[in-house]
Amino acid sequence: MTRVKTPADEAEARAIQDVLRHQVVLTELGPPPGLGLVAGVDVAYDDARDLVAAAAVVLDAATLEVVEETTAVGRVSFPYVPGLLAFRELPTVLAALDALTSAPGLVVCDGYGLAHPRGFGLACHLGVVTGLPAIGVAKNPFTFTYEEPGARRGDAAPLRAADGAEVGRALRTQDGIKPVYVSVGHRVSLENACAHALALSPRFRIPETTRHADSLCRRALKEAS
Repeated sequence: MTRVKTPADEAEARAIQDVLRHQVVLTELGPPPGLGLVAGVDVAYDDARDLVAAAAVVLDAATLEVVEETTAVGRVSFPYVPGLLAFRELPTVLAALDALTSAPGLVVCDGYGLAHPRGFGLACHLGVVTGLPAIGVAKNPFTFTYEEPGARRGDAAPLRAADGAEVGRALRTQDGIKPVYVSVGHRVSLENACAHALALSPRFRIPETTRHADSLCRRALKEAS
């Protein structure tokens, strides 16, 4: 089972990030879109009961049919701190991933990877601790700037940090619909990450991996009551 240490405080969490950030692999292209198995992960919170539910859903990348799905429910073990959200989500997400019997070639997170204030979002953290190729596909642009991409599906524009570095892309997955925000997590190129996001979004703005995982984790949280 993949385990991660829960930091005692914010300072320790930042120190862990500083160590793991240097283990992100940016030199691999990653698996080809449309082939093999792809997992999506997402979480839902019940703040009143201090619970978090995670879901992992594996799809056949060619057909986008669900192959397997798992959930895990646990206590929130780290407070909300901007830039350190992964420490709240990782233990339960890893429990859901570890329960899978399938072996996905890619994990898609509902969030960010390199496009993160400290350059180490959930997709990076999850990729490093599991060794799996991982990408982040977020619904909102967070703190980064970008020019509006063209209106057609597949149009993209760089997502830039304050120093001008490209840390991701605003990607139009459907004609005339608000873009999603794609960034590399681990062992995948940005071009390939965008190609995966498009391949996983044939009908809707959000990848099918995220759509399935979002529905499943919400249901798991409701059933936990």
